Amino acid sequence: MTPTQPDALSPITSPVLLALQRLVEVVAELRHPESGCPWDLAQTPQTLIPYVIEEAYEVVEAIQVGNADDIAEELGDLLLQVVLQAQIAQDKSQFDLAVVANGIADKLVRRHPHVFGDVSVANVQEVNRNWERIKAEEKGLPYEPHQLTPKLQKYSRTLPPLMAAMKISQKAAAAGFEWENVEGVWDKFWEELAEFQQAIASEPKANQQAELGDLLFTIVNLARWYDLDPTAALQGTHRRFIERFTQVEAVAERSLKDYSPAELESLWQQAKAKLSGNLS
Repeated sequence: MTPTQPDALSPITSPVLLALQRLVEVVAELRHPESGCPWDLAQTPQTLIPYVIEEAYEVVEAIQVGNADDIAEELGDLLLQVVLQAQIAQDKSQFDLAVVANGIADKLVRRHPHVFGDVSVANVQEVNRNWERIKAEEKGLPYEPHQLTPKLQKYSRTLPPLMAAMKISQKAAAAGFEWENVEGVWDKFWEELAEFQQAIASEPKANQQAELGDLLFTIVNLARWYDLDPTAALQGTHRRFIERFTQVEAVAERSLKDYSPAELESLWQQAKAKLSGNLS
C-alpha cells in the first residue's frame, strides 16, 4: 500500500491544513523580530522546557477527566509548544515544522511495513518486534530483542521518576526478573523500610537518599502487583490534600501559623469529614 502523499490534500479545501497554517503564521508573527511579542522573542528551546512538560501533563489530566472541550484546548496548548519550538529552530536556520512533520510521517511509514508494505503480522507482539528491529536498523545498532538495558536506561532518562519506576519494574518482570509471589514483595518492603530507618538514624545524607529511592521503588513494585497506578494514586492524594487544605483555610479565623498542632489536626479532621459528606 502506498501511503497518502501530502499533495493529495488540497491546502484550500482541507480545514485541518488551513488551521495548522494559521497557527504557524500566528506563531511566526509572535516571533517577528520587529513587531513580535517580547515574551515570545525572549524564549529559547531551553526556557520552554517547563511549558512542554506542564502542557503534556495538562493534556493527560484533561483526558482522565474526559471533557472533550478541555481535551481539545489542552491539545492546542501542547501543539503550540511544538510549533513554537519549530519556529525558533527555523529562526536559527536549523529546521522547520515541515521537517518535523515529514520526519515523523516517514518514521511511521518505515516502522509499519505491515500497513505500508508487504509484511504480514499475526498479532501485536509481532508489530512490536518489527518496530524494535527497524528502530535498531535506523540507528545502525544490532537488533537484540532480549537486551533490556538500553530501554531501561531510556526510561530512566526521559520519563518522570515515578512513571520510569513503573515502566522499569514492568519490563524487568516481563523478562523474568520477578518475585514468586506478592509476599516476597512485602518482605522486600519491610527490609527496605528498616534500611531506610537505619540510614536516617545514623548514616550520611547520600545513604539516606539511596535508601529512600530503594523504598520508593519497592512501593512501585507493590503497586504493580496489585494492578495499581502509583502516578494516579499520588495525583489523587495531591487533589485530596489541596481540597482539605482549602477547607481548612476557609474556616480558619487567623493565620495557620497561629494555631497549635492539635488545633490544626482538629481542623484537618473536620475538613476530611465535611468533604466525605459526614458533616452538613
